[in-house]
Amino acid sequence: MTKPTLLILAAGIGSRYGGFKQIDPLGPGGEISLDYALFDAWRAGFGKAVFVIRPELEAPIREHFGDRLRGKLETAFVFQAMDDLPAGFTPPAERKKPWGTGHAIRAARAVVKEPFAAINADDFYGPAAYRVMAEFFRSAPADGGPHAFSMVGFPVRNTLSPHGAVSRGICEVDAGGCLREVVERVKIESDGQDGARYLNEAGVWQALPGSAVASMNFWGFTPALFSYLDAMFDAFLAANGQNLKAEFFIPSVVDSLIKQGVATCRVLPTHDRWFGMTYPEDRPEVQKNIRALIDAGVYPERLWKEKPRTIKPQSDEY
Repeated sequence: MTKPTLLILAAGIGSRYGGFKQIDPLGPGGEISLDYALFDAWRAGFGKAVFVIRPELEAPIREHFGDRLRGKLETAFVFQAMDDLPAGFTPPAERKKPWGTGHAIRAARAVVKEPFAAINADDFYGPAAYRVMAEFFRSAPADGGPHAFSMVGFPVRNTLSPHGAVSRGICEVDAGGCLREVVERVKIESDGQDGARYLNEAGVWQALPGSAVASMNFWGFTPALFSYLDAMFDAFLAANGQNLKAEFFIPSVVDSLIKQGVATCRVLPTHDRWFGMTYPEDRPEVQKNIRALIDAGVYPERLWKEKPRTIKPQSDEY
């Protein structure tokens, strides 16, 4: 079997965080969040890493990963350029940012020819997410039926920040374990116990079970996705091309393909704790969580300089 690729969406501006959080050192040896993602992908059996970036990030990312990935993962870089559009379209002169996650994934269409997982660069998903995704790729059917896509799902209680409300895609999963729908919920926060709550459109707090499945943009695709992205992005631009804030989101693409019967999307559960840096205040908490995982034997102290230890099961504690 061809080894899958990890497609890393690293071009985001991170306005709430206030800096290049993608290259913010977190681990004891100066490791950044992406180090742990790539380490987990490598030991799960991925063969290549493709970075979707903007030009000013290329030099620091190349410098950081040059020696670390040599002999482990093949690498490639692509730019998410605002003017990378289908023929006949040009971006509005006033637009300041690219067109969202669907546009970012589309940017890799020339270099990704194998099954691939797409992740956010600044999210820490935990080793189980990469293991279940790699196993899905190994077992996915190769017949001519609907394209078999996948998504790692987290209990929403494992995805919250103690420093502010977050937005999450809350998933409806059918009896067969496939995604039926993703509903974007905004201003989600802990209820102080084992659940969560969110603010609805009327400004009223609604309860949300802590076990509700949340999408954290960890998707598994085949290269067939790119042809659909082209057609759907063309239609998106025809309807929204002059809207300065409109974004072409990958959950909307997947939702449309599911409802058309073109694709299925298996939800791959994990009970690892997601963590990320939505706010600057999240950074010490992320460092503490990484330290706990190192102490528990999930990661070596110096990530790329020590022989990987056997991965221990990760509990909800972290």
